[in-house]
Amino acid sequence: MRAWLVDRVNGGLVRVFLIVVGLFWLVPTVGLLVSSLRSPEDMGASGWWTVFEEPSRLTVDNYRRLLENGDITDSLLNTVLITVPATVLVVVVGSLAGYAFAWMEFPGRDWWFLAVVGLLVVPVQVALIPIAELFGDLGLFGSTLGVVLFHVGFGLPFAVFLLRNFFAEIPRELLEAARLDGAGELRLFFRVVLPLGGPAIASLGIFQFLWVWNDMLVALVFSDAGSQPITVALQTQVRQFGNNIDVLAPGAFLSMVIPLAVFFAFQRQFVSGVMAGAVK
Repeated sequence: MRAWLVDRVNGGLVRVFLIVVGLFWLVPTVGLLVSSLRSPEDMGASGWWTVFEEPSRLTVDNYRRLLENGDITDSLLNTVLITVPATVLVVVVGSLAGYAFAWMEFPGRDWWFLAVVGLLVVPVQVALIPIAELFGDLGLFGSTLGVVLFHVGFGLPFAVFLLRNFFAEIPRELLEAARLDGAGELRLFFRVVLPLGGPAIASLGIFQFLWVWNDMLVALVFSDAGSQPITVALQTQVRQFGNNIDVLAPGAFLSMVIPLAVFFAFQRQFVSGVMAGAVK
């Protein structure tokens, strides 16, 4: 019986089950895509699944109206202006700090690293009011820069923790050989550590990009009408015009498909970074 179960588990039955689960998981995404291609009248008259009866009724007019909506297009640009700097800064600063904690000797290194790890348990909600008051005093409240700095501040502890542990697995002999060849710390970092840490850095970049792109809480607190990202803009559209699904559906799908494209573009590096260290 055990051999029979193992054979079935390793066979095509499990594959079929996983395919079915994957297709079921994609149903909301498919529904959102189909809804974004239907007219408001059709969406009000029937569910999205009825589109298969008359696929010719699909139209791209909703996306045309979306691009004519200045609030949505500006918020999409704001999302890019927030997400890209927040991701790049976290990756760059986290890489430098991770290397320093892994291979450089300085007073209190372990205690500083414990302090960084301790910041991982601080909830975002706890810091909203104090940082809002600080940004208000500095003139950053309601600006794109304020949203970026908040995401960088809360993304760095995880970045340092992840990259420090990955860089620490690099063989010491490799770094010592580079130092014997005359490599300084910066050259060692850029020529040896960064190429070896590519998978972990790519994984960190994907995590940070997805977190910042999909965030609404931080942007809702720290942005204003001129710097709000698309998540806040869509929420505002719902509050102001509850029935304009012809704008909300394509906007939500566009907001979702961009991070999906980023994930699939770097999928190989992401898997390599997640599996790093699992096999010697």
